[in-house]
Amino acid sequence: MEGIVVDAKTQAPIAGAVVRVAGEEIKTDEKGHFQIAAAPGSASVRAPGYLRSTYSNANGIDEKNTIALTPFRPKALYLSVYGIGDKTLRENALELISKTQLNALVIDVKGDRGLIPFPSNIALAHEIGAQKVITTPDMPALLAQLHVKGIYLIARIVVFKDNPLALAHPEFAVRDEHGQPWHDRESLAWVDPFTPAVWQYNLDIAAEAAQMGFDEIQFDYVRFPDAKGLQFSQQNTAKNRVAAVTGFLQAAKKRLAGYNVFVAADIFGYVCWNADDTDIGQQLEALAPVLDYISPMLYPSGFSFGIPGCPNPLADTKQIVLRTLQYAIRRTGVPAIRFRPWLQAFRDYAFDRRPFGAKEIRAQIDAAEAAGADGWMLWNPRNEYTDAGLLP
Repeated sequence: MEGIVVDAKTQAPIAGAVVRVAGEEIKTDEKGHFQIAAAPGSASVRAPGYLRSTYSNANGIDEKNTIALTPFRPKALYLSVYGIGDKTLRENALELISKTQLNALVIDVKGDRGLIPFPSNIALAHEIGAQKVITTPDMPALLAQLHVKGIYLIARIVVFKDNPLALAHPEFAVRDEHGQPWHDRESLAWVDPFTPAVWQYNLDIAAEAAQMGFDEIQFDYVRFPDAKGLQFSQQNTAKNRVAAVTGFLQAAKKRLAGYNVFVAADIFGYVCWNADDTDIGQQLEALAPVLDYISPMLYPSGFSFGIPGCPNPLADTKQIVLRTLQYAIRRTGVPAIRFRPWLQAFRDYAFDRRPFGAKEIRAQIDAAEAAGADGWMLWNPRNEYTDAGLLP
């Protein structure tokens, strides 16, 4: 099968688009051209900066096998395990999407406390208590309704911070210097990123989410804990940590290939500046080749030491986002469209406790757009959002 992938708006060729036909996958060349050893038929296609699509000779491919992708940049709100199931919080988010520039949702599929909010077919989820709270009884139906509204849907999966799995299977748990299961500042246990069974569980959840209809799978806490003196099943070296994190993401991309979903990961903001792995296994140059989207958490409150040229993050929230993205883009050499940052829509916790209102939120959005990022995502842990800083 041979053809070309183009931008539906400009008709310009799209280089690096992923084309999958009959289980075979290839990327388009610099002219948007592809040739794949498979019989002509339906093709699943995706490229950063565009909506994923499936085409066949009957519904969109012309006689030259030209496949047109629709440009799209997600502008998202986050809804937690409880937020997606709470009618008030969910309807407020949907009303904002209908009235503002917002067009996407990040929805917890496995949240910070290891809970899966919908009935899962994964036996381990039932065994460990990850199903004890079901906030969304029919997630596929809800996703279908949201897609009808034109909303881009991102499944957030918290990976190695997993209290239910660590408690039910202490052999998977991260251990402290005394050999006991370690707990973080929230008294939650984590699982060992080197453990194959932990990988398998999270990959099963990701595949279930993809099958339900999410457009993108976003892995969070895909890292080692940021604490000293911990014990793992392998030696805790930078090389091993980076290999574990990138290895899991490579496995995820392979597992999810047949679903034609984008694969993303959240990273610490300072990972964009640090040359090493920040002692958590996130090394920027190692992550770039294995992800469709890199999502740094660029909350100004998280930059407690400032950044070069900007020692006070709250004095200029725009510069924190803009300079960090620009530096990360230069470091990796990947297009700006491969980055989509998390932005702060909650009260400061590190400096003067100021609320983040229209001025601070708009400055961050303007910075992300000036850097050429693939949209942006607003984080508020309480899922309480207003139209502050958002355009109509």
